[in-house]
Amino acid sequence: MNNDQFFQLLGLATRARKVVTGEELVVKEIQRGNAKLVILSTDAAHNSRKRIQDKCTYYNVEYHVFGNRYELGHAIGKEARVVLAITDSGFAKKMSSLLNEN
Repeated sequence: MNNDQFFQLLGLATRARKVVTGEELVVKEIQRGNAKLVILSTDAAHNSRKRIQDKCTYYNVEYHVFGNRYELGHAIGKEARVVLAITDSGFAKKMSSLLNEN
């Protein structure tokens, strides 16, 4: 997979206001059914990772562990971000296909 392509798509989704960041906000979006895809950084804390993975499993939301917190933050034009939720099904489908190419 081309990482640059994924990060560019993530930036585009952010500009379209289809990305939610932060653990609490992401959990709320998962519970509401708005989160279509969740991206966790590889360097997320164990408790945060477990909480997000458990929520995604329970609510049947696809999630991937990808990139570090600085790469994810840079892609969306912010500081370091540990967890992101994509709320648009079109962006989520394309990102999921890029992440599943391995």
